[in-house]
Amino acid sequence: MKLVSKVTEIYCIADDFCKEYHLELNKTSLSLSNPSANSPKHRKRKGRMSDAEMITILILFHSNTFRNFKHFYLFYVCRELKKEFPNLLSYTRFVERMPRVAIPLLLFLKLGLMGECTGITFIDSTRIPVCDNKRQSRNRVFKGYA
Repeated sequence: MKLVSKVTEIYCIADDFCKEYHLELNKTSLSLSNPSANSPKHRKRKGRMSDAEMITILILFHSNTFRNFKHFYLFYVCRELKKEFPNLLSYTRFVERMPRVAIPLLLFLKLGLMGECTGITFIDSTRIPVCDNKRQSRNRVFKGYA
């Protein structure tokens, strides 16, 4: 039940952001008063899945332990979250539509979900061998440091 409330919470925040984003985009975008015959036609029908739903699924993927998106989408979203997302797209169609929400997703993460820097930085201190053990005594690159 806790995950469902998190999905709902993320979706509500993403939906509010998407409404504001599209409002600003429509305000500042150029519109052609007399479109020529050579201009590309734009689709006016809404998609089956909203941008907020797609952003929510992408955020859930990055907060889970799945290694690839295909398994996450097919085995988790399509099976476990079917009730939360009733109008799911097929995996291939979802992947085709992902570039459409790339910029809104990045803006959403930057403006809404970025944490404050505390000044503490963690560095991975895994040993990196400079050379084979046979040539260890001849290596002078990191002499005194390593």
